[in-house]
Amino acid sequence: MGTSTFRFESLTIYQRSLTFSKNIYQLTQSFPREHLFGITDQLRRAALSIPLNIAEGTSRTRKDFRHFLIIARGSCFECVPLLELAISLKLLSQQQGNLLYNELNEISRMLSSFRNTLDHKLNR
Repeated sequence: MGTSTFRFESLTIYQRSLTFSKNIYQLTQSFPREHLFGITDQLRRAALSIPLNIAEGTSRTRKDFRHFLIIARGSCFECVPLLELAISLKLLSQQQGNLLYNELNEISRMLSSFRNTLDHKLNR
């Protein structure tokens, strides 16, 4: 990309969530075509929503950014039942699902921590 960077690009939470999204896209490429407009599309959109909301939130006020972090965390939660469904349909192995679940859990915790930091700064 370009030589200058946007502020969000240096955030660890953004980088981790973008990597998570890339992993989802790569793993869902092997899903049967019959699931393309269902679980595949929904899981991809939910996963991509996480870094997108982080990126967009950095262009806003602190208070608005906090709201975007809440939405990003909600997208983490949205991924959970989708992963459970993918495992139960044998689209993902239990091991793949566990790795993705654990990464989602960590991203969700990081988003909460980041939001709490913004809350602290807002209440000064």
